Amino acid sequence: MSDELFKNYGIEIELEEAEDFNIVVETLTRMGIASHKNGSITQTCHIFHRQGRYRIMHFKEMLAFDGKNVLIEESDIARRNLIISRLTEWDLITPLGKFDEPMAEKGALKIISSAEKPKWKLIPKYTIGRK
Repeated sequence: MSDELFKNYGIEIELEEAEDFNIVVETLTRMGIASHKNGSITQTCHIFHRQGRYRIMHFKEMLAFDGKNVLIEESDIARRNLIISRLTEWDLITPLGKFDEPMAEKGALKIISSAEKPKWKLIPKYTIGRK
């Protein structure tokens, strides 16, 4: 993977410890757009790991990275930035790039606790390892 392609998607981050990777993966499954009608949360972002580097990417960025033709809107990036902001506040990640603009309003994102997880259907829009 070229550095040029890698830097075009998402925000590069650092983890305090390698074990934090799994915590971030699980936390991201509980952050997204909620549908109260069918009790589901659509996962918005994923953590991407390659060659010892990590990035938080919107699922549309993941699809674009895979070569798919997708329209990434400002609202997608704003929601990704809000997620990065939350993960940073919780000391799960340290962003290495600028991510503060645009920033979604807090109401644009549903975050459920681990305890609430069994009550919701968690829907990923991207599966890592599949093209």
